[in-house]
Amino acid sequence: MTEVSGDVFGELADGRPVQRFTLRSRSVRLSVLTLGGIIASLESPDRAGHMTDIVLGFDSLQGYINKHPYFGAVVGRVANRIAEGKFSIDGKEYQLPINNGPNSIHGGLKGFDKVLWTPEILPNGVRFLMTSADGEEGYPGELKVWVTYILDGAELAINYKARTTKPTPINLTNHSYFNLAGQGFPNIYDHEVSIEAQNYLPVDKTSIPTGEIASVENTSFDLRKPVVLGNVIPKELVGGFDHNFCLNLSKQRSPCARVYHRPSGRLLQVETTQPGLQFYTANFLDGSLKGKGGAVYPKHSAFCLETQNWPDAVNKMNFPDALLRPGEEYDHTTWFKFSVL
Repeated sequence: MTEVSGDVFGELADGRPVQRFTLRSRSVRLSVLTLGGIIASLESPDRAGHMTDIVLGFDSLQGYINKHPYFGAVVGRVANRIAEGKFSIDGKEYQLPINNGPNSIHGGLKGFDKVLWTPEILPNGVRFLMTSADGEEGYPGELKVWVTYILDGAELAINYKARTTKPTPINLTNHSYFNLAGQGFPNIYDHEVSIEAQNYLPVDKTSIPTGEIASVENTSFDLRKPVVLGNVIPKELVGGFDHNFCLNLSKQRSPCARVYHRPSGRLLQVETTQPGLQFYTANFLDGSLKGKGGAVYPKHSAFCLETQNWPDAVNKMNFPDALLRPGEEYDHTTWFKFSVL
């Protein structure tokens, strides 16, 4: 049984309270904010039973109000990048705000990570609701969104549902930054990663997929068997990973990633109904942010496993369909299972 409790984490400038909900099972403690649906902390035990917070973030609300790289947040209306912020639906062209080089990323200037969501406490978790207005950040259609966090023992399930009044692209994910050694540890080079993907998406210099669906065979992207990140990132892939791996297209629950931290014994396994996984190794962290407990977060001090549709899918006809239409329901779930070996 999961215990769910709530308190006030802080107040926005207009006086609205930001609530924090804490979910406790026997083996995992998780806190989630109404601001951005942010996972603000996630504690799991090592093999000696010591609980440690394994996600990056801030001790106070101000850190999340200031500019930060989407720590723990729900990102949308469209996670990841849309080339030049442009797309067409049924012959009509739309222009989004440009906020990542020449492209639009993670919903624009005010994405879902900056929204104050309405909470509903559930027996084993919490559900958040928000409505994105027609035309907000350039996207068509009024979009109602529900994001539900359920903690069942050592497994966290995040479900995303949405409905729209007009055809619109949608791609929702969670942007938690993990370090299984504990947040504040300086790098992830001692983590072993495997991703169940035969193919990945090569990108151009602005990180937009070229349209090619490439085999991982004989490349640094072949993570089908566990790879120690320190053997790849500083040597073969100097900048780090920030790429979409192509998963099962069946929309059925399928294993997609496994990360093991041998020194602590922590193991993270991920399953999803989504067709893609953006594996990102915090390449743009630079140590300038002061995180929880005064920790600094340098480059490669965390990893993200963003289950998603493929980046720029709305502009790539050979990618999985990115549009939600009236009368349909967007419905995806990702499961994070925490254990010790």
